[in-house]
Amino acid sequence: MAEGDVGALGVAAALVLVALAVAISVRGGLGLERSLVWASARALVQLLLVGLALAVVIDPGRPIALSWAWVAAMVLFAADVARRRAPEVPGLMPLAGAAFAATLAVALGTVFGLGVFPMEGRTVVPIAGLVVGNSMNATVLAARRIVEELRDKRLEVEARLALGHPGPRAARPYVRAALRTALVPQIETTKAVGIVFLPGAMTGLILAGVEPVDAVLVQVVVMYLVLGSTAIATSVIAVGLVRRLFTPDHRLIRLPRPAG
Repeated sequence: MAEGDVGALGVAAALVLVALAVAISVRGGLGLERSLVWASARALVQLLLVGLALAVVIDPGRPIALSWAWVAAMVLFAADVARRRAPEVPGLMPLAGAAFAATLAVALGTVFGLGVFPMEGRTVVPIAGLVVGNSMNATVLAARRIVEELRDKRLEVEARLALGHPGPRAARPYVRAALRTALVPQIETTKAVGIVFLPGAMTGLILAGVEPVDAVLVQVVVMYLVLGSTAIATSVIAVGLVRRLFTPDHRLIRLPRPAG
């Protein structure tokens, strides 16, 4: 077995930690035993299936178009996940899809255009997944916060509209607050990296036998990529959502509170 490889026995041994989590749930009466077991089993099956599919898609002998098709499917799936996670946000799926596509264009254009990584199947798919995955969380948070801010501050927004401000300008302070809320977690994560925790990419590379300094350099690129991507995605979603939340004659549409 090569250095850093994990076999079936290693995975089985790691299940001891899942058993520990189940024991804590039982002991504490949390009622999460089934969820813990289901989540662990589902993650294993999903990752195995993805691993088998990726082995085909990113094979150097395969056309890179397969990798780009995978990325396109990833964008569509992420947009649907965003829609389901924030059903109170009107028209979120096409907006999120546009935000992810724009973010990918900038992020991948920078990374491959400047030669940070070679453009191959084994780099396109993981980097795109990193960008879309992190952008999705920030996008959902930003969209929900924008809707909440405009709904809760409706009287203030309408007062600004009554003063002659167009919709985007009337919404600007509340959109700004929502974007800050969406971006602060990623900024704090970036600030704490290496001190409070070691990120997954860097940890994985070190476990795989890569020199720590080389792993750090890759991780730094990843962190900058994530930080820039979340900023781009949330900005795009903010612009698109504000346009959607105001009528052509600059009236704020009705924003009902989500049920429950």
